[in-house]
Amino acid sequence: MRRIISKKYFMKHYFVLGMIFLLLLFTRIGQAQERLDLSAQIPIVAWYGIRANEATVERFKELKEAGFTINFSEYSSLEEVEKALDAAHKVGVQLIIACPELRKEPEKTVRKFMEHPAVAGYFLRDEPVVADFAALGDWAKRIQAVDNRKFCYLNLFPTGGEEHLRFLGVQNYRDYITRFNKEVPLPFLSFDHYPVLGDNVLKAEWYENLEDFSDEARKIGKDFWAFALATKHGPYPVPTRASLRLQLYSNLVYGAQGLQYFTYWTPAGDSFYDYQHGPIGLDGKRTEVYDLVKDMNAEIRSIAGIFLGAKVLSVRHTGSVIPRGTTRLTTLPEKVKVLDTHGYGAIISLLENGGKKYLAIVNRSLMDTMELTFYADPSVKRVLKDGSLVSAESYTATLLISPGDILIYLLEK
Repeated sequence: MRRIISKKYFMKHYFVLGMIFLLLLFTRIGQAQERLDLSAQIPIVAWYGIRANEATVERFKELKEAGFTINFSEYSSLEEVEKALDAAHKVGVQLIIACPELRKEPEKTVRKFMEHPAVAGYFLRDEPVVADFAALGDWAKRIQAVDNRKFCYLNLFPTGGEEHLRFLGVQNYRDYITRFNKEVPLPFLSFDHYPVLGDNVLKAEWYENLEDFSDEARKIGKDFWAFALATKHGPYPVPTRASLRLQLYSNLVYGAQGLQYFTYWTPAGDSFYDYQHGPIGLDGKRTEVYDLVKDMNAEIRSIAGIFLGAKVLSVRHTGSVIPRGTTRLTTLPEKVKVLDTHGYGAIISLLENGGKKYLAIVNRSLMDTMELTFYADPSVKRVLKDGSLVSAESYTATLLISPGDILIYLLEK
C-alpha cells in the first residue's frame, strides 16, 4: 500500500534533519578551530649527507622521506655539485654547497649556481678559531657581494675548559661568539655540542653552552642553529630515541631556528673516531638509526610552527640539582597554578609566537620517565603533537613524560 505523508509531517521531519546537519556542521567547525596552524617548517640539515657517487634522485628522495630539508656534503668539483643540485631539486631538497672552486674562485662559482633553486647556501668551513675569523669574513663578503639572497654558513666550536678556550684564542666562550659575529657577517649562528656520553651520561657543561649561545644570539639579534648527534663515534654512543629527543627539544625550547644532525651518511673513520650506526651505514644501506631519525623529524614537523619565529621569554630548570649555568624555576607563568616535576628535573620554557604564549616542558632525563603535576586556569590548552588543542582540564593532574620528551601548553591566545 502506498504511504501518504502529510505536508506537515514532511516539513517537521526535514526541519529536524536540517537541525541535526547544522549541529554536526558547527561541531566540526568548532573542532577544526581547535587545531593550531603549524604548517611552517623548520630547516633540518643532514651533515655529511649524500655522497657524490650516490647523488641520485632516489637517494635524495630517501633523505627527504627521513624528514630532512637541506643536504650538506662537500663535493670535489663543480660537476659533482651540479649533478647533486639537479637531483635534489627534483624531490624538493636544497643543498648547502661546498667544493674547492668555492674557495678558489668564489665569485665565479657563486654566479654559476646562484640561480639554481636547490641552492640553500654556501659553506665556508667547520669550527674556526679566532685567528681564522678575518679571512673567513673576507670570503663571506666576497660571496655575499654576488649573492646576498642565499646564506653563507659555518659552524662554531662548543664551549670547553681553559685549554680549549686558549686554543680558540679567547678568555671566555661568550667572547668567541661576539668576536665571530663582528668579523664574519653571517645571517645566523650555528654551533655543535654533543652532550650524551657512554652509559647515558650528560656532559655537565651542555646546558651552560646552550644558555650562553642562545643568550648571545639574542643580544646580537640573530637566529641560531644547533645539532643532535646521529652517529656513534669516539666516546659518543649509538643514539636512542630519548637522546635524540632530549637534544632536539632542548635546542628548540632554547630558541634554535634550525636543527642539524651529525651525520646522515656514516663517514669513514679512523682508530679513534670509528664512526658507526649513522642513519645510512658505510655500505650505503639504512641502519636502525635511519628510522629513529625519520620518526623524530616527523614528530618535530608537526609542532615546528610553535618554535619557528618564536621569542623565548624565559628558560628555567627544575630538579634537586639543576645544570651548571642555568636558573632555577621560582615563579610560575601566569595562569599556571601548580607545576611540580618529580624526578631528575625538567626544562621549563616560556615562548611567544604569533600573539600566543606557550609553555614547553622537557624531561631532562635520558633514562627515567618523569611525573608532572600540573594545574592551570581553565582556559589553558594542551597542544598535542599533531597540533590539536585539548583543554588541560581534560587530563589528570599528574602526567608521565617519557625520557627526553616534551609536553606543550597554550597559555594565551
